[in-house]
Amino acid sequence: MVPVTWYLWLAAMLFTIGLSGVLLKRNALIVMMSVELMLNAANLTFLAFARQTGDVGGHAIAFFVIAVAAAEAAVGLAVVIAIYRTRGTVNIDEVRALHE
Repeated sequence: MVPVTWYLWLAAMLFTIGLSGVLLKRNALIVMMSVELMLNAANLTFLAFARQTGDVGGHAIAFFVIAVAAAEAAVGLAVVIAIYRTRGTVNIDEVRALHE
């Protein structure tokens, strides 16, 4: 059986990679993928603690986070496509406001 600490270290590494992508990258699609990576790291943490305690609450929270992440990805991708159609770029630095 794999110790819970291994799952937590993996989740910490995934969250760190996602956070660095959010802070360092300027492409909106990469930022969205980094946010998804951070959400998956949080899910892994919930599931690791649910496995350790034997409680199903962590599974329910992880399922809810997956549903919210799917909605966030759909809305975020729609916004990115709309910005690309109007501005011709998805670079965060070049897109200052939605109007103009």
